[in-house]
Order: sequence, then structure tokens, then C-alpha cells
Amino acid sequence: MKKILQYLFEHQTLSRQDARETLVEISRGTYNDSELAAFMTVFLMRSITVEELSGFREALLELCLRVDLNGREVLDIVGTGGDGKNTFNISTLSCFVAAGAGVPVAKHGNYGATSICGASNVMEYFGYRFRNEASGLNREVSTAGMCYLHAPLFHPALKTVGPIRKQLGVRTFFNMLGPLVNPAFPAFQLTGVFNLELARVYNYIFQQQARPYMIVHSLDGYDEISLTGEARVITNLGERQCTPEELGKRAVHAGDIYGGQTVEEAARTFLKVLKREATWAQHAVVVANAALGIQCAGKFPGHEDCYQAALESLESGKALRVFETLLEVNKKGI
Repeated sequence: MKKILQYLFEHQTLSRQDARETLVEISRGTYNDSELAAFMTVFLMRSITVEELSGFREALLELCLRVDLNGREVLDIVGTGGDGKNTFNISTLSCFVAAGAGVPVAKHGNYGATSICGASNVMEYFGYRFRNEASGLNREVSTAGMCYLHAPLFHPALKTVGPIRKQLGVRTFFNMLGPLVNPAFPAFQLTGVFNLELARVYNYIFQQQARPYMIVHSLDGYDEISLTGEARVITNLGERQCTPEELGKRAVHAGDIYGGQTVEEAARTFLKVLKREATWAQHAVVVANAALGIQCAGKFPGHEDCYQAALESLESGKALRVFETLLEVNKKGI
């Protein structure tokens, strides 16, 4: 690692193969915590290259425990995190709404490294037991319409670096990798990124595979559709800039989507949204993101149809039933 660090400190970049090999060694526990912290810090001082991110991704997918969902074409709605906004769990809630609209979901997530409450924090709070056996995950998808994949159970490298990421408390390249390495290999994916430069990198990587995708970035810095300002939406068919009114009927304020100071506070908001007891703004942001996920999956022909399907899923209680059924099936282990 010392040679790698010296090379990087001289403003060099890694080749795709070198990046892959480095992450393989990280997953094996070859390096100590100080070396890993230094390595992760390099990519805070400069932008990661397409070759580096592609190499890191190859290593994680090569080493991961793959999940066979019996040929189901599933959706994932996921953000990179690291935007520093500390919103409530919008992408996770959007997954439940999409599942309630009839789109099977395999949500990939982790504990919050730069936020107070990541997807795994809130799922664990509600009693969801993380699992990685395909039989149980298949039962969850077939019964509830959704399963949850806690990243460290499927990626040895993520388990190795988890404590260091938490101690650093800043965005690292692992934030960029998370949405690229869902072990269920979803057929459809809505991915939120924290800046436009990373959106371009993601677009290049996603273009190499034959599946629909959607990359979103709110121009005021959110890794999701925040409705606090205009957003860039990039798909395999092109790119466009959208207003809050186009995506969610009207704009909201940043304070409306704040996630709180504790996991408990974030969990209360989470449940209020599913029970239709949250604010209009909180509902609107979840529906807007879910609608794009549903659109990415090709469930309905146009955005308005997808928006109405997401709205109906939330307001009818279908999204809540997905959540309750998932917890019930997970608890029984059947």
C-alpha cells in the first residue's frame, strides 16, 4: 500500500486493473486502518476517474455474494449519499412506494457513513433482520414485493472498511461504489448522485450495459430529486433538466425534507410518510422519486401515469402494506 499511496500522492491515477487489484487486497484485509484511511482520503482531494471507479466496481462484483431472485426483473432506487444534506430516508421510502405500485424491488443499502440514518439504520430500527440467503430474500420479494440487501453481508470489502468510513465521517469513493454493486443485479435502477461530474462518470459506466437506467441530481446539491430546485435527469435515451413542478407538482423548502438528529427521529418521519401522516412536502418528495423509479422500470408509458401510480400506492396504503408484510415475512423467516 505504501507504494500505491506514494504513486497517488504524486498526482497519478490508477489503471482499471490496478484499481481492481487494490480493492481485492482491501477485501482480504491486507492493509491496516491507517493505510486504508489514507487511501480513501486521496479521492477526496481529486475526482475519481472512470477507470478507477470501473476497476473498483469490477473487484466488488467479482467478490460479491450474488443473489439469484429467480429471474425477477427488479428495481433499485438508491443514492450515493455524501451530499451533506441529511434528508430523511427518501430513496428507501420510494422503494416501498414503487413496490406498492407493482414493481418488484431489491433495495441495496448500508448504514449511514456521512448521514445520521442510512437505509440499514432505519430498517434495523424497525426490526428487519439482515440476511443474505437467496431463499429468504426470494420469499420476501414474492410475498411482499420487496427485499432488502444490507451491503456488508454481500461485499467483504465493505465490511472491512465500514468502521473506518464511519470514523472518517466524510464522503469516500465507497459512496460512489454502493449504487454500482447491487448483488441482485437489478434490471432497472434509479440512482441519485451528489454532483454532475459523478453523473457523467455513472452515465459512461451504465452505457456499457444493456439495461434501462436513470441518474438524477438536484442542482442545489442533493443526491435525489429534492424538489428544492431544478434537477438533471440522465437516462439511456438522453438528458434533460426538470423543474420541481414537472417532477412533483410544486417546489419544497430544504427544511421540509430534513432527516433529524437521531435514528429515532428519522424513523418517526419514515413511518409518518407510510401512514400518510407526514407533511405534504415529505409526501411529495417520496412520490416524485418513486415515480421516476416506476418510469425507469417501464411500468407505465408516461411520467404522469407513473406519478399517479406512485401517489395511489402511498395514499391507498399499498406502500405501507409492503412495509408491514416485509417485516412480517422477515421476522417469521418463512
